[in-house]
Amino acid sequence: MSSTVRSTLATLRETLQDVHGDGRGWTLLAVAAGWFFVLGLRFVVPALLPSITQDFSVSNATAGGAITLLWVTYAMMQFPAGALVDRLGERRLLVASVLVGAAGLVGYAFSPTFGVFLAATAAFGFGTGLYGPPRGIVLSRTFPDRDGLAFGGVLAAGSLGAALLPAIATVVAAVAGWRTAIAITIPGFLVAALALWRVVPGGQSAGAVPATDGGTESVRAVAAAVADAIRTRRIGLAVLGVTLMLFIFQGLTAFFTTYLVNVKHLSAGTAGLLFGLLFVSGAVWQSVGGGLADRYGHGPVLAAVAFSGVVPLVALPFASGTLVLAVLAVCLGVRLSMGPVTNSYIVSLLPTAVRGTAWGLLRTGFFTVGAFGSTVVGAMADRALFAEAFFLLAGLSALAGVVYLFLPAREGGRERTTGTD
Repeated sequence: MSSTVRSTLATLRETLQDVHGDGRGWTLLAVAAGWFFVLGLRFVVPALLPSITQDFSVSNATAGGAITLLWVTYAMMQFPAGALVDRLGERRLLVASVLVGAAGLVGYAFSPTFGVFLAATAAFGFGTGLYGPPRGIVLSRTFPDRDGLAFGGVLAAGSLGAALLPAIATVVAAVAGWRTAIAITIPGFLVAALALWRVVPGGQSAGAVPATDGGTESVRAVAAAVADAIRTRRIGLAVLGVTLMLFIFQGLTAFFTTYLVNVKHLSAGTAGLLFGLLFVSGAVWQSVGGGLADRYGHGPVLAAVAFSGVVPLVALPFASGTLVLAVLAVCLGVRLSMGPVTNSYIVSLLPTAVRGTAWGLLRTGFFTVGAFGSTVVGAMADRALFAEAFFLLAGLSALAGVVYLFLPAREGGRERTTGTD
């Protein structure tokens, strides 16, 4: 796995070099660092789920419900965060997101009961939910001609965090307990908050909606503009596809470690390493996926990503042996490349004046629906239907691939079919 990590870091450095002009590289680096911790910690909890479930004596369905809570609270913040971007600017929201997320981690570290654990989960979800919309807007605004590459670099950093932090957490948890494994990441959040405050440009987002006119007519005008922006065929198909992919993603990642421990009988440490390997693979693919979409088109790339996930999901229940499972984990990581491709596609099509609000509303919708993937898989696992759950996810992945085949090219000449830039 170390060679893959080195390859990913090299790709991230190349991305940074390609977009570093006019101090933009520091902005990209700070946003990527924040996403490294925000996303990474969101997958530390699923990686530690076997220990957490045993500690609090809860069922798989209940544990899956906790992961759903994490993502639903995350989703609930997307719309208000998007609206706030249009009024407060990206820097304030990014910093607030990281600081509130750190507060949630403190709650995890001192949770004596499952009820307190759920409260910490909600706090962490609400806090980190502030990160996505301003991250997308600042990248789209800062790198208008290389947005796919910028999104890919940042999301690859997040996948690297999701690979390294859960793997480290499982090792620490075996020695010092899962609460300590979470608590040691808090300083990283604080350093990321400082970096974001220092290098992300202040002020409002370009084209932001003024906050001074709060009259009914102004609200109606904004609402009408948002409705017009999100009810196009392009946006509709993209949102349907990403909703299906997120449902699959939540169901898979919430119980991948649990499945490897309870059904494949791997040790918690080995399962954590394979879970991390999935995200290392995802980081590699994310770092190139945006660039491929910039060159060959978003629809073909997204369709290929969705179809590529069908066979590994079907094969997973029949696989045995650490090496074979590691290969499947690498193959399953390919689906993470849909993030930068989908983000750059949708954000670029939204009108500047309501971009944050519209993007936040869409994210609330597809993340809320997708969050229930973990609940569905957890409930099926309690009924000894783990294999059938993976078959269901494979079918949904194929359906998403069909949806993406009909995705139109972006308007305004943003889609590239030849060349590199």
